[in-house]
Amino acid sequence: MPFPRTLFALPLLTAAAACSTTHYRPAVDTPVKIGRPYTVRGVTYTPAAEPDYDMLGLAGWYGNESGHQTANGERFRVKAIAGAHTTLPLPSYVEVTALDTGRTILVRINDRGPFVRGRIIDLSRGAARQLGIEGRGIASVRVRRVDPPERDRAKLRKGRAAPPRPDAPAASLAAWRAQLAGAPATLPAAGAP
Repeated sequence: MPFPRTLFALPLLTAAAACSTTHYRPAVDTPVKIGRPYTVRGVTYTPAAEPDYDMLGLAGWYGNESGHQTANGERFRVKAIAGAHTTLPLPSYVEVTALDTGRTILVRINDRGPFVRGRIIDLSRGAARQLGIEGRGIASVRVRRVDPPERDRAKLRKGRAAPPRPDAPAASLAAWRAQLAGAPATLPAAGAP
């Protein structure tokens, strides 16, 4: 008599699935949300459009929040190529360059953070792995806001990596490292491609 048991189990499974459904916003690029000022641990952050954002500082990565909701309502996917920033619009796109290797990747900003002094971006584990910093935890980086082509945006919305970007030139890396070494935790990247 497996048939009656199947009929009995089907409504229970359907009900259980409905109860466990979390409503996440699909990964889309509109509307772009700047947001109001907010305070975390006594520090107030003021989101802004910042189309020319270009900073040097530290990047970390996060991954324990897998499945949680990001600040713009999407589901956080630990393997996605995504990141968190305290003030850039959601979503935004940035190039992140590791200052020790010159490796540059494209990242979709869809969350708020990092809320750790001196860090300018938190990367998902997938982005940290692609950048080559997963094993270190934190790394010196350049973060520059960009407007990538739709084909790159589409890949990132799906959590996949965009095509490889050119590595930063050695002369630029040396200048950025020197600039970062002689300055406070974050500063604008001067005169670079």
